[in-house]
Amino acid sequence: MKAITESEVEEAAIEILTELGYDYVFGPDISPEGLNPERKSYDEVVLVDRLRSSIDELNPNLPNDAKEDAIKKVLRVITPNQIATNELFHNMLVNGVDVEYRNQEGRIVGTKVWLIDFNKPDNNRFLAVNQFSVIEQNCSRRPDIVLFINGLPLVLIELKNPADEEATVKTAYDQIQTYKAEIPSLL
Repeated sequence: MKAITESEVEEAAIEILTELGYDYVFGPDISPEGLNPERKSYDEVVLVDRLRSSIDELNPNLPNDAKEDAIKKVLRVITPNQIATNELFHNMLVNGVDVEYRNQEGRIVGTKVWLIDFNKPDNNRFLAVNQFSVIEQNCSRRPDIVLFINGLPLVLIELKNPADEEATVKTAYDQIQTYKAEIPSLL
């Protein structure tokens, strides 16, 4: 009996994700030097054009400057502390991004820009990307699969070869801890 390889596990995972409704893209194709680049550099982890398109669809009645302000706020969610950064980002995901804009009467109005439609999941765009390379802090890493919702990286999947006795849940966990330390913007 032929042993299964990690790449076959990856292919099976992608197949399951596409059956669940995820679109699939090969990471190198959307890299800065790829066939269809969606990032200007390897340190960018948000697929900004996909995010912008989704924000437009989810917030059709808001002016563009309010939507662009929300995108800027999402891209700037960085604190010295990873937990605080994740809490801020989570708050934006769940509660919307607070923005202000000047309405037609000239008054400043505060509102929310929604990044995800939790009430109607079909209004969101789900994307699975394998071999998504990130370079940050002079470290280059390539997680097995990253799941995006509306251009936002929300899930990292680290696969291991089931035929490799050295490949355990612990080694996968340790690999994710390495990603957390070396490419924190993805986590």
